Amino acid sequence: MPLSSRSRPAVADGNRHSSKMCANVFGVLKSLFGKPFDGGKRMDHGGPQQQQQQHPMEQQQQPYNAQHPAMMRLYEVQREVASLGPQVCTFSGLQNDRDYKRLERELTRLLLEVDQVDTEGKPELQGARKRAAQEVEGLLRYLEENATHPSRQVIEELSVEARRLVDELIVAPQRSGGVAEINDELVDALQVLVLRLTQVKTEGRVPLRKARYRALTRLCAVQDVIEGRTQEQTLSLPLSGETHEAVNRINQVMVKVSVARGQLVALLMGLSGRDSCAHLSRILTEMQVELDALDVSGNGAIRNYRKQVVEEINGLLKHLDLEGEGDDTRRYDLGQNNSIREIESVRAHVSHLREGILRHCAMGDLSFRPKAELQSLLTHLDQVDTAKNPCIREARRRAVVEVQAAITFLDLREALARRQPGPSEHPAHRAVWQVLGSLSDLQAQVLGFDGKRIDKSYMILEELLTKQLLKLDAVDPQGDESTKVARKQAVKFAQNILNYLDMKTDEWEY
Repeated sequence: MPLSSRSRPAVADGNRHSSKMCANVFGVLKSLFGKPFDGGKRMDHGGPQQQQQQHPMEQQQQPYNAQHPAMMRLYEVQREVASLGPQVCTFSGLQNDRDYKRLERELTRLLLEVDQVDTEGKPELQGARKRAAQEVEGLLRYLEENATHPSRQVIEELSVEARRLVDELIVAPQRSGGVAEINDELVDALQVLVLRLTQVKTEGRVPLRKARYRALTRLCAVQDVIEGRTQEQTLSLPLSGETHEAVNRINQVMVKVSVARGQLVALLMGLSGRDSCAHLSRILTEMQVELDALDVSGNGAIRNYRKQVVEEINGLLKHLDLEGEGDDTRRYDLGQNNSIREIESVRAHVSHLREGILRHCAMGDLSFRPKAELQSLLTHLDQVDTAKNPCIREARRRAVVEVQAAITFLDLREALARRQPGPSEHPAHRAVWQVLGSLSDLQAQVLGFDGKRIDKSYMILEELLTKQLLKLDAVDPQGDESTKVARKQAVKFAQNILNYLDMKTDEWEY
């Protein structure tokens, strides 16, 4: 969302410099993320309808003397508030984190200093002090709300569960000199945790988005490392030291790489108290230098062996930039991501086509069949780069489901229009088609539904779809194979409509 520029009224020439300074200080909070600071409420859900707040010094044509000691002290406090504001508004940790305690301590100190400002009983100074106190209290409230938010607790619980799995099956065995237990159960368990993290609702709060992003990137990095190790176990390495004098040194590096892999996993999951990403990066770089210095000319097998080890080191190094990347808003605010924008563009196109389909079907006109256009949108979505980001993958999956829902609706309508039952049609088969006709009408309502799960219309739709499933369950094929196949497809179709209705109303966000 582009940042909107806000104009400020002019002030008296005598105090222009001081008023401008104060306006800039408060402007930091007002313009943070393109929205005015709202005293600790949701910071990026503001809209044009919100009235612009002005500093009390700007609300008067003749502002109070900016050189007054009390006003000068308030200006100093406001400068500190402006410095702490961005830190508070992007803090993604918990109450027991060191940065939380530091920010809380600094804001509490500022609040006490504001309270100690002597206003001499003058209304202008009292108003300025009150507003300064409200800014500090708003930041304190916002800091606490995000650190104790239920979604933040869910993110932490999932992170703790991931750490427990990784520590139990990978880190602890390696520390004790054993072998890490990497199996399909561990891979599947980590994937489940990734999916659960993508479903955590952030309500658009920047700190929650940041916390979810950091947890996801680390867990996905561990997945990559584990998958690389799983492939490594199938290689016939290391080579025999008798093959070439350089092989022994490459084998020694291979042992170091294995240890570094375990250290990296521990770092990513917060299970290493001593090592740092910078330290491990230096170790891996030294391994690369050692490998580059080896003379393996004239032996293709040794060159390939060294190349594989170098590639493994590069694979580990790419995950060591996670310490600072979470501070880039474009990383965790996926609304700015080009792939998400591409997906949203497709969804807008699908929405337009869906409205046209429903409008023509309501008039009994089946000539509007943009199926080829919908198929091209599926191809477009398949080409969207997800960059292995689970949230982008989920956003793309949902867009695909929206396209497929429109296509299946058109297919069923066409099948119903072409249907010409004969007198010899099996009664059970006819019953299945009757249910399909009802499902087609219900799917039209689901496609056009734009409410929430608490809405009465949602409950009615859910109940009606469930009744159609019960009708299908009551159909007795009586040994007729075509009826069995038709009923099975109808059940799957009804379940897909229910799943689509759930997806439309689960308030998922990227």
